This record gives sequence, structure tokens and C-alpha cells, in this order.
Amino acid sequence: MNNATSATIIKKLCKDKSITMSVLLTDCNIRKSLIYDMEKRDKTPSAEVFEQIADYLDCSVDYLLGRTDNPEVNR
Repeated sequence: MNNATSATIIKKLCKDKSITMSVLLTDCNIRKSLIYDMEKRDKTPSAEVFEQIADYLDCSVDYLLGRTDNPEVNR
């Protein structure tokens, strides 16, 4: 898994849904440095964090991980 790719996917979904990263992270009760840590420090979020983000953005975890191009797979 490439953490930078997942961060890019999350940012794109937020943009497409007109949601700021700040709102996403606050609503999901996730630390503000998550995306930076993924992109710059290659930190991998927990499965629970990916699940929270996927639920919030209405997509599959596999989509966030870059394992599929279809956001609705394996919901």
C-alpha cells in the first residue's frame, strides 16, 4: 500500500464532495496531521481510521487504499 496514494485519493474525494480536509478530520475525530503524516512520513493509519473515512466519504476502504477504481466495491 502506498500511503501517499491513499492521501491523494482522500483529498480528491473531499474536493469532489466539497468537504474540506479540516471538516473531514474533525467530524471523524482524527488528528489534523493525518494526511501530512501519510504523505511525508509514510505513516499508515489504522484500519479503523480508514473505515471511518470510507464511511464518511461513502466509499469502500479498498478504494481509499487504491486497490480498485470503483468506490462502491466491497461495501
